[in-house]
Amino acid sequence: MVRLTLDLIAKKSNLKPRKEETTLQYLKKITHINFSAKNIDAIEDLSLCKNLSVLYLYDNCISQITNLNYATNLTHLYLQNNCISCIENLGSLKKLEKLYLGGNYIAVIEGLEGLEGLRELHVESQRLPLGEKLLFDPRTLHSLAKSLSILNISNNNINDVRDLAILENLNQLIAVDNQLLHVKDLECLLNKLMKLWKMDLNRNPVCLKPKYRDRLILVSKSLEFLDGKEIKNMERQFLMNWKASKDAKKISKKRNSKNEDISNSHISNFETMHHIVPVYYPQVGKPKLVFFSDTQRYLANGNASPESSQEDNPKIIEDMGNLSMKESESLLTKNDVCELHLLHNSKVKENMFVKNQ
Repeated sequence: MVRLTLDLIAKKSNLKPRKEETTLQYLKKITHINFSAKNIDAIEDLSLCKNLSVLYLYDNCISQITNLNYATNLTHLYLQNNCISCIENLGSLKKLEKLYLGGNYIAVIEGLEGLEGLRELHVESQRLPLGEKLLFDPRTLHSLAKSLSILNISNNNINDVRDLAILENLNQLIAVDNQLLHVKDLECLLNKLMKLWKMDLNRNPVCLKPKYRDRLILVSKSLEFLDGKEIKNMERQFLMNWKASKDAKKISKKRNSKNEDISNSHISNFETMHHIVPVYYPQVGKPKLVFFSDTQRYLANGNASPESSQEDNPKIIEDMGNLSMKESESLLTKNDVCELHLLHNSKVKENMFVKNQ
């Protein structure tokens, strides 16, 4: 195994020092170091590389992130495909913009507090124990809320991404080959991520759900690419029109149902509150019950025909005045109730007029 030291950097660097330059002067002006696939297993002190901005250490055997505290000008760090199990010792890299940690053994995304300039985080394909999934420390998510714009979490057995809603400036999310199941969870996420324009969820179970693509396009106005396929204006406009039509039908159906319920309620209330309407005549103190429909005249007169029953109206009216309340109710129709109610109101007004005279 090989340790990354200043001597190794000085010997292997493509940038050759001038004759009059010392090793110290030479190391200070180095901006890029590439030691990928060199069997590096540890990082020595790189504090003399004051201007180091890009460090390539992917495809090595590094198990711990160490001795980068003083590389304060570092902007890009490539550590994918190593043996790293914990994100640590990066808090002083205030200028770090891109961090590549894919293909390691990291189980929790943590230790990134204070990296306020981090724009890209790549943690795809962690080599996790069977059945485990990649987790996110809320403190780290909170610290990256305003800066992070690109996040790659593919192939990590993740089944829920709602916690990512805090990343308000995220514009690209790559979460291929996970275990995302619910379209509703994605709708909740997209409602919060107002700047997201690219999302790739290929090979997740949720992609097989009915109307999966349509629903996500409708909920996000900013999304331009979904699962590698461009969302064209014509597609979005068609879906918006379809949804508007569907919503209008729902509202109309609901309104009609409500009106029907109100109508039924009025009829029911009238039947329960106004079964019998006694009519008082000024000249007679006794309440009389009056029928108006031919049908009820026929019923009240036994087997007599509607025509013959008209001749016996006075007798029927008199007899019905002596019926019990229950018996009277059984003979009234809805039309009778309405007519009696109107007649009652008319007589009340007539009485009031007579009294006032």
